[in-house]
Amino acid sequence: MRRLLTREQIVYLQLEAEGVRLLPLSARRSVAKAMRRSPQIDEVALGNGHVLLIKVSTARRKADEGLKRLVRAEKMVISDPEILGGAPVYRETRIPVRLVADMLAQGASVKEILEGYPSLSREMIELASIYVRAFPRRGRPARLPWARQKPRRVTSHPRSALDRHGR
Repeated sequence: MRRLLTREQIVYLQLEAEGVRLLPLSARRSVAKAMRRSPQIDEVALGNGHVLLIKVSTARRKADEGLKRLVRAEKMVISDPEILGGAPVYRETRIPVRLVADMLAQGASVKEILEGYPSLSREMIELASIYVRAFPRRGRPARLPWARQKPRRVTSHPRSALDRHGR
């Protein structure tokens, strides 16, 4: 099941990320109501003397850019049960998107990843983290088959001749 937000809800979340969340609840509600009344509003003035001006147009532009990048990322990825058990991979490759995103998160540069995976483009690598954040893994983490099990075979090493003779 995929949850969808309206474009204006995404714009409001962008405003929250930019600092609207620091305002009192009544002010945040005023901003949300103004955006619902006029979805294409450019700015919201708060306070009797317009003490605070919230630039909705800037947040809308950033949200639209992010949505466009997400759409590009989605078009680059395929999830097929016949390919790596349904793990999201780049189209026409068997390279998992999460692998590339993990490499970026661990500090690998785009250049290093391109050297290891020449079939990828710079854009594909840059959009990996966006895709992974937008579509997190679902369900419980994979269980390691050997976790919490007793060893099947325990080997003991014979004591060396020195130990046997007490030397």
